[in-house]
Parts: sequence; C-alpha cells; structure tokens
Amino acid sequence: MIEYKGYTAVVDFDSDLKLFTGHVVDLKDEIYFEGTSVEELESSMHRAVDHYLSVCGKRDEEPEKPFSGKLNLRLGTQLHRAAAIAAATHGESLNSWLVHVIRHATKRHTKSRKESA
Repeated sequence: MIEYKGYTAVVDFDSDLKLFTGHVVDLKDEIYFEGTSVEELESSMHRAVDHYLSVCGKRDEEPEKPFSGKLNLRLGTQLHRAAAIAAATHGESLNSWLVHVIRHATKRHTKSRKESA
C-alpha cells in the first residue's frame, strides 16, 4: 500500500514485465500508475493523484473524498438475519456490531501482513 494526500493505493508486481503497478482504491474514478522501482512507483502515484486533483480543479468539480464512512452492503437474506441475531445476542445494533466485526478483522489482517513482511 502507498498513501498520498489521503488517498490509498494497492500495488502489484508483474514478474514477467518487471513492473510495479498500482491503483487508488479510495475512488470510483480510476487512478492507475506504474514504475520499475519503488521510487518510480511512488513518484508515478504522486503525479497521478496530483493530475486527478488538477483536472477536478479545472472542471470546477470537487474531487472525491476517500471514503465517506457509509457502506451499502448486500448480504442476502440469510446472512442479514444471522448478523442481526448475532448483534442482538451481543446487545448491539446491527450497525455497531458490524463496525466491531470489521474493526477486528482489519486489525487481524494488518497484524498478519506485518508479521509476514
């Protein structure tokens, strides 16, 4: 992951092309960048985000903000029911329970990424 001006990007490496590629995950708009080294990749991301912000400014449009904090989630009826029951069992609203579950999962994910690095 790379962060710049509040935007977050995920990165992959193509071993055949010997090329790092990345895209910003905070937006509906696609911001793609690439580089043959970490330094080149970061510089490319900075240019891409700055270009995006510049284009928004020229169009007199507000750039998308990274994540509003609202999430529209489609679970299916059975999973929705099971989640509501689990939340009620813990004495929480469904929203609060989901926040706790997601927070716990992201902490575990972050911890496992650090341990494998």
